[in-house]
Amino acid sequence: MQRNFILTDIMKSGYHLDLENFINHHTLPNQSFDMTGEYFSLHNYDLDTYDRKFAVIDCRTANAGLAFNPEYDDTLKHRVKLLHSQGFVFIKATPWESKENIENSDIYPKIDIAHVKWTADTSWFWFYMYEKHKSNKFNFTHDHDGSYWHKKHDFLYLNKQPRPHRVKLYNELIEHNVLENSIHTFIEGPTKRRLPKEYELPGIDPEDYPRFGKDQDITELPYIDTVCSIVSETNDNNNDIFMTEKIWKPIMAQHIFVVHGNYLYLQKLREMGFKTFASFIDETYDIERDRDKRIQKIASLLQDLKSRLCDNNVSKVNAGNKKWHDIYLQTKALRQHNYDLMFNPVALGKEINKTVNLFLEFADSGKIPS
Repeated sequence: MQRNFILTDIMKSGYHLDLENFINHHTLPNQSFDMTGEYFSLHNYDLDTYDRKFAVIDCRTANAGLAFNPEYDDTLKHRVKLLHSQGFVFIKATPWESKENIENSDIYPKIDIAHVKWTADTSWFWFYMYEKHKSNKFNFTHDHDGSYWHKKHDFLYLNKQPRPHRVKLYNELIEHNVLENSIHTFIEGPTKRRLPKEYELPGIDPEDYPRFGKDQDITELPYIDTVCSIVSETNDNNNDIFMTEKIWKPIMAQHIFVVHGNYLYLQKLREMGFKTFASFIDETYDIERDRDKRIQKIASLLQDLKSRLCDNNVSKVNAGNKKWHDIYLQTKALRQHNYDLMFNPVALGKEINKTVNLFLEFADSGKIPS
């Protein structure tokens, strides 16, 4: 058994308990981790007995204001220097962000020390949504109620920040009237469109949706009343895959989904053990490298789905136009599988292992400066 020690926040500036909880979900054999967020408790540990020692530098954007505090900066640099002399390896932690977001931003603090980056990738938001909702009881019903098909709207399409790829797809869908009869938002985008009050989170004023703190919450009615989620992910690059709460919500809700995200996003989901809807809808947009062409393929797919399947006229449903009803019946086991896998701690642990292994491999790589 190899023993590892992690000081989970050199300056104890925010969320070391979340980091420790994440790491404790690992399922790596022959690896144990002792952790503390208390710099001043290090003397309680026999540090020389550990195979590896790590120290986490909290680099969240929420700490950007600390760059203007010289006392904080000096203390951090002093502690990094001392820990380095004791053989610690450094992790710069930004697990709420993607690699692309980090590379395109001025992340504080700027410490000139060899380190491994801790970014969100595929596991952080899975972990966070698992922890946040594992004890919650929801009633996401997609059943056919007698002769009445209860879904009132076609798509659920939630946008907040106006990232360029989102604006392009949104404008394309608006131009071709795809979002008629859909629940869609663009809170900080060109339309400033917000949810109708009946679909907003309990206790939230739709006209004053908070900038932070509520994106990982979920309520049933928007999913019950719509046929399909258009998942508007944070990034759409071809270099890495960033999965946020935006995919875990429809999986929790057992909702059919189309994803506007990174190249091979759906393939990565399948590699993680989840199932997608390729047997029922055209998912070839996932293998399109060109971002603009990917947008066009998604837009065409949604136009096709709306024209073929999103007919919520009750009389036509009764006359036999039950395409969406049929798909929900045919995908019931698939959607239940995804829900069960999302809340399977062993499956989550296997994905977390990939992040933890990055730390171990870096420590063993010899890239640590003398």
